[in-house]
Amino acid sequence: MDRPTPVDEEYYFDGRPIVSETDINGIITFANRRFCEVSGYSVDELVGKPHNIIRHSDMPKATFAQLWKTILSGTIWHGLVKNLRKDGKYYWVDTEVSPIYNDDGAVKGYMAARKPASRRNIEETAILYEQMITKEN
Repeated sequence: MDRPTPVDEEYYFDGRPIVSETDINGIITFANRRFCEVSGYSVDELVGKPHNIIRHSDMPKATFAQLWKTILSGTIWHGLVKNLRKDGKYYWVDTEVSPIYNDDGAVKGYMAARKPASRRNIEETAILYEQMITKEN
């Protein structure tokens, strides 16, 4: 049996949630220690970069279009995301993204809180995402 390429290797994690914050353009302004541990990037490598630095190519564009449409409307987005680690491995997260407001009530950025996705949700979502990507091409 052929050994999978690094992109095909899954990274498992559990425990503390992954938290990050971005400005209104999706540039990372905060990454907690767990985000750094799971993604394989240092905080200095994450802060100041677009959040899509960890975007896996298996993620349909339509998923992120819906995410942005939802959070720009001031609503919380929830879904499963497959992220790419610095070392080429990937990990699935159950993600919730919500707006962060300033004292005047205007959106100043976004916060994402993530936890490990269940195996069942991953299997169901991977099939859906594969179908979505096929339609995009």
